[in-house]
This record gives sequence, structure tokens and C-alpha cells, in this order.
Amino acid sequence: MSFAQKFTSPVYRRLFKYVWPRKYQFFLGILGGAIYSGIDAYFTHLMKPILDKGFIDKDQTFIKFMPFVIVGIFIVRGFANFMGNYFMSRVGRNIVMDLRNAMFAKLIHVPSQFFDQNTTGQLLSKIIYNVDQVADAATNAITIAVQSIVLIMGLLVVMFFINWRLTLIYLVALPLIMVIVRYSSKRMRRVSMRVQNALGVVGDISEEAIEGFREVRMFGGETEENKKFAAATRNNLNQAMKVVVSKSISSSFVQLVGAVVLAYTIYLATSNHLVSNTITPGGFVALLVAMVMLLKPLKDFTNVNNIIQQGLAGAESVFELLDKPIELDAGKEVIARVKGSIEFRAVSFSYQTSQRPVLKNISFTIKPGETVALVGRSGSGKSSLISLLPRFYEPETGTILIDNIDIKQLTLTNLRDQIALVSQRVVLFNDSVAKNIAYGSLNDRSESEIWDAVDKAHAREFIERLPQGLHTIIGENGITLSGGQRQRLAIARAILKNAPILILDEATSSLDSHAERYIQAALEDLIVNRTTLVIAHRLSTIENADKILVMDQGEIVEVGTHQELLAKGAYYSELYQSQFYKENSGDNLAEAIL
Repeated sequence: MSFAQKFTSPVYRRLFKYVWPRKYQFFLGILGGAIYSGIDAYFTHLMKPILDKGFIDKDQTFIKFMPFVIVGIFIVRGFANFMGNYFMSRVGRNIVMDLRNAMFAKLIHVPSQFFDQNTTGQLLSKIIYNVDQVADAATNAITIAVQSIVLIMGLLVVMFFINWRLTLIYLVALPLIMVIVRYSSKRMRRVSMRVQNALGVVGDISEEAIEGFREVRMFGGETEENKKFAAATRNNLNQAMKVVVSKSISSSFVQLVGAVVLAYTIYLATSNHLVSNTITPGGFVALLVAMVMLLKPLKDFTNVNNIIQQGLAGAESVFELLDKPIELDAGKEVIARVKGSIEFRAVSFSYQTSQRPVLKNISFTIKPGETVALVGRSGSGKSSLISLLPRFYEPETGTILIDNIDIKQLTLTNLRDQIALVSQRVVLFNDSVAKNIAYGSLNDRSESEIWDAVDKAHAREFIERLPQGLHTIIGENGITLSGGQRQRLAIARAILKNAPILILDEATSSLDSHAERYIQAALEDLIVNRTTLVIAHRLSTIENADKILVMDQGEIVEVGTHQELLAKGAYYSELYQSQFYKENSGDNLAEAIL
């Protein structure tokens, strides 16, 4: 692919859509680079009169004004250099900002299945590393290309003006240079993609070790993690060095070709009387300087190619992410507040990475205000089932209805406004306590409303002890809080939302015995007049549920109240006998049935 083809390729055309809003700055950057290189070429031409008129003819008028000319030239050159660098850098940084914003916005709205198939490290590598390479291809590559082209053309004009015969020798070498560049471009594209993939692996291992530092230390995994990280960084180093080697070899070959031509030109100019008699000493020096200066833009051309190939490799991954479809949101209906009836009709579901269905032909109904508990061994499909209700995933077959309305007919925002979620995996943000409770669409709630939710979640006692109370920054994912405190903040968030449908996914699992009594009371108050789906291991929650759905291998195998299911003496009774026999002591349900 030629340079012209690269700059007009679909990827570049798409990149220019990000450039176009800043087209004036972009063209000012190009103009600055062109003036900068044009002055360099013109200064090479000045070498001829400087030597011929200044040193040989001793032209006093020329000698008197030449210093001012040189200073003026370099003032203009410096201004042009600043203008080119400033405006191109500004455009490049804005492209980085726009692409990162677009990628982040896409990540916020892609389907949940996307995160099942992509690691956090790989995604961060695209946002942080690949975007910079794409921006370099859109700005720096063009800057270098323009400067190189203008300088090459200017120097060739100077050389033709001095001696066209010697100049033709350089043109003979251009096809060989293009062959070197073409071979280098193919290799750079392959190697650049490997570098990006290797960096993603480094990010994955780093993220796992940082998030799981407690497990790493408790189970003596430091050595293993160090080995994994060292292997990943070694691979990244090897791939990065291949990039360096490819750049260096291609650049060195181009300069070697130029040096051979330069050496042959000097030989002809000094040994061939036909040539030497047509050129003055000043002209020869100017020609020699021009030929030497040609080596740099020829070398830069190979660097342009390398930047382009790295940028194209990065652009493939960036645009692949930007082209991902967002969550399907074809719903048009909006309901102020649903009553809360829920119905699953013959719903089946499987993950894209799964070899078998996770849910098989699930059907059940829940009346408004009912509390329904989901019980089953690990992997039975409980969490997958409740993930379908807010449409984190889409069922393969079947229909889910709220108030006899297919949830696909509701807008996603309206559907999720009807549901509050408290899960075992509490997610908090590096912000204040108040902003974590009044998060997202709740951010317009008053401080008194927040305190009311805090009281109902029995979280006031520890919040008031924090340095700035509600306004205390709690660190990444609430790292400064205990598990029970984090759980109570999540419950306060759900209380503040006041949604008609509540999902409790092992919501009290991280609470200590002291907080348990208060939270259980808070949850019992919370579920009043709300339709509640509970995945729980607290015996009292299971016993008081209006209905219990017993699941096994993606199917509902029993339905009934606690007493009804015990009376059947079947699957639930067996679970109860084996896992619930310590009910009088208040022990948790064993992890085996979660």
C-alpha cells in the first residue's frame, strides 16, 4: 500500500472525521511544518552564494546584509516550527480525548455479554495505549510526511538548479527505497498488533493481582504472580524490541542507499571533468549539503510508515470497539410506577461462552407486593434469572412481563427505574458517602432524604464517626470501609431509590452479627408493598417468603411456601435437612446451596 493509499484508506477517512471539526488548526499545523521545511531547503540553497560571493568574490554588500538575512530566516523558521508543533499537538490531543470519550461512552452502553468476552486489562490497553497510536497516525504522521515531502521537493529543486545531471542519480535510487518501505510496512503492522495484545495481557495480570492482593498474600501467591507478570512483561519487551529492530533496519537501509548515492555523486563531481567544470565550489558544497540533508527526510519517511502501521493496528481495535452494538433499546413505553406483577413465560437463556443452556423453559408469576425467594445449589441459574429482569441479558426464547407488559416494550431507562438492586458484590465509587448513596439518577436528592435512607439502613452510627461524615471520600470501591459498612451503603442506596421492584442477591452476606439484626429489620421494612426477588441464605428470609422457587441445573424443580415444600419431603426438604438444620442457632445457609 502506497503512502497515498494509506492516507486515503477507510481507516484514515474515518480518522479525519475526528480531525475535521478542528480543520483550521490542522491546516495551520500543516502550514507551519511546510514553511519550516521550505526554509531548511532554502537555507541549503544559500550555501552557494555564501561560499561564492562571501568567501571567493568577497562581495561586501552581500557580506553586510547576509547576517541579517540568516537571523530573519531563523526567526521565521522558529515561529513556523512552533506553529506546526502547537496546532498539530492540539489536534492530536483532542483526537485522543474524543476517541477516549467515545470508547468510554460505548463501554457504558454495550451489552453485558461484551464484558463476559473481554478482560478489563485489554479494554484499558485500548483506551490508554491504542488511542495514542491512532492519534499519532492522524497528526504526527501527517506532520512528518508534509515536512519530509516539502523538504525533499525543496532540496531536489535546489539540486536541479545547481546540477541536474548529478540530481538524476538520486532519483534512480527511489524505487529501491520504496521497496524497503513496503516490506517494512507489512512487518510493522503485524508486530504492532502483537505489542498491543501483549500490553493487554500485562494489564490483565496487574488488575487481577491488585484487586486480589489479599488472596495473593493469604495463599502465598506472590511468587506465582511475579512469574506470570515477568513472563508477560518479557513478552511485551520482546515484541516492542521487534518494533525497534524493524524501525532501525528499514531506516538504516534507506540511509545506506542514500549514502551510496551520495558517495557516487562526490566521486563523479571530483573525478569527472565534464561534471566538475559545470559547478562552482559553492554550488558543489550546496549540492553536497542538500544530498546529506536528503537522508533525514528519507529516513523520516520510513518512520512515517511505522507510525501509520502502528496507528492502523491500534485503529482496528479502537474502531472494533466503537462499532460494537449497544444494548437493544427498542422500547417506547414509559410507566411512572409499575404495580409490580412479574411473569416469566417459557424463558430460556445461555451465555455466549457457555456450551449448555443456563436457564431452561422457566415459567412463574409473582403478584404485586409478593416476596419470592430463589433457592438452589451453586450454578443452578439463580443469578442468571434475576439478571434477565433488568435486561442485563436478553433471553434466547420466552417473554418476561411486568404488569402484563413485555419488558422489551419499555425503554431501558424506564424499566431500570422500576427496579432496585442490592447484591453480594457491592460496587462503590471513589467519591463521598453521600454521592455513593445518591448515585446517578438519585443525585438530586436532598441531604435529609439521604440521612433518612441511612437511618433505615442502620448506617448512621458508622457514618457519623467518619472524618467528614456523609462527605467523606471512601476510596476505590469503598476500600476504607468494612464489608458490612459497604453493604449497608448499598442498602441505603436501594432504600433511597424507592423502586416498586426489589432484587436482593445475597444482600446480607457480608454483614457481621452486630449489624445483622438491624439490617434484617431494615430489609423487612423495605420489602413491604414491594415485589421482591430474593437470593438469600438467611433462614428467616426464606421462611417468610410468600413463595420459594427451588432451582436445579437451570430449571425450576419445586414451587411453594417454606412449609409446603418441607411437607413434600422432596428436593427442598433434602436441602433444608442437610443445610438448614442449625436454624435455631441462626447460622447461615451453607455456601453449597448459594
